[in-house]
Formats: sequence, structure tokens, C-alpha cells
Amino acid sequence: MSKTQRTGHRDTRKRLLEATEWLFIESGYEAMSLRHITTRAGANLAAVNYHFGSKEALVQELLSQRLDRLNRERLQLLSACEQQYPEGLGAAAVLGMMFIPAFRLSHGSAAGPAFMRLLGRVYSDPSPFIRSYLQAHYRPISGRFFEAFSRALPMLPRQELGLRLHFALKALSGMLAGEDMQQLITSINKGESINDAELLARLISLLSPILTAPFGTPAQVHVIEQLLKLDSATAIANTNTEPSADPAQELHGDPTAPQWMREGRLAS
Repeated sequence: MSKTQRTGHRDTRKRLLEATEWLFIESGYEAMSLRHITTRAGANLAAVNYHFGSKEALVQELLSQRLDRLNRERLQLLSACEQQYPEGLGAAAVLGMMFIPAFRLSHGSAAGPAFMRLLGRVYSDPSPFIRSYLQAHYRPISGRFFEAFSRALPMLPRQELGLRLHFALKALSGMLAGEDMQQLITSINKGESINDAELLARLISLLSPILTAPFGTPAQVHVIEQLLKLDSATAIANTNTEPSADPAQELHGDPTAPQWMREGRLAS
């Protein structure tokens, strides 16, 4: 094979991976087809078969390129922190160890222009293929981080910790998958000039309460019970009422409605 042919093959392979990455970010695994990929890459099906063999192998190659280094560096940081702080780490610090390598890599050309959105899509995509791939390839690192969170939050039963981590990471993944990282940064910095440490600290502070906030306390349950009763009462009261063009105006004039509703504000 001549040098020109080898260069052409490398270019085609790169275009296929780039097209797959963008389509995966935009639509998810199940919605993208080989036809979509080859059309976007300006290639043909034979090129996919030559370089990868299948859609599954193509996506696996993409995920390996993007995630292997990230997870290796996450693990290295976790090991270094555990060695340096043998007395233990807080939950916020463990969250930081998950985000900092990803944030750093997102600034580098090797990670691609939409690295954080790709991560968001990977961890939020419901496809059995993606879920199976993550389980098979990254179970050891997931286990190491789970144990680190367990040591940081020893009062939490493991099942509850798993639930909280699932919610926290799903919330972040959904946000990253739907937004450009720069938009997210702009939202978090609130127009201020802040450095990376301040930015990451703010991001982590938004997620930390999911791991540490009280979980279904009697006081919380009491508030929800009162709201459920109020919801039932208002639903019954409005069952036979013609809807108005302005529901807020209807509440203002309804003497049976709670005062906070009639005043158009949240209950205190």
C-alpha cells in the first residue's frame, strides 16, 4: 500500500470515528445507523467493514479512545489521594476526583471538541449495548470509587448510597449531554471571573447535597403529606369548574383557595 493510500485510509477511519461521536452525542446509540454515520463521514459501508467490522465495534473503538485514558487518570488520582490522605476523604473530594481529570482533558485537543457532552451522553444513554459496555470495561474503577464514597459516607447503607450516586451522576450526565460545556460554565460562574478551582467547587456543591441531604425524614414526609392533601382538595374543588383563560386570576378571586395561592406566591 502506498503512502497516499495509507494516509487516505487513516483519514477515512478518523472521519468515521468523528461522525460516530457527533451522531452519538446528538441522538444516542439506538437512533444512529451505519447509513447515518457513513453519510456524515462521506464514506461508504465497505469502509466501516474494512476499518471496524460493525457498528458495535466502531462505537467500542470510539469509547475506548475517549474513556480509557480518562478512567486511568481518575484511578491514578484516587490512588494518590488515598495515599496522601490516609485519614480519609470527604464526599466532595471524591466527586472532585471524578470531575477534575475530565475537566482537564476537555481542554485538550486529544479529547475532542465535545468531550464533556460525550461523557454526558455515555452515562445517560439507556441503550443496553452502552450499559453492557460500561459494565464490562469499567467495573473495577466504578467499584473503587464506590468504596471511596462508602468510606466518605459511612452512615449511609450501601443500597441507599448506590441510589444517591445514581441520581447525582444521572443529573449531571443529563445536563452535560444537553448543553455545550461553555454554556454550563457561563451559568455556573454567574458572570463573574472565576478560576477552575472555583468553577469546579461550585459544580460539586450543586451535586453534594444529593449525597448528604436528609433522606425522607419525618419533617420532609409531613410537608409532602400536607401538599398531597391540598392537591386533592383543589383537584376536587375544580372538577366541575370551567377552566378560565387565566387560572391565576381565578385563584385570586376564589375565597376558598389558600392565601399564598391567591397572592400568587410560594407557600412559606
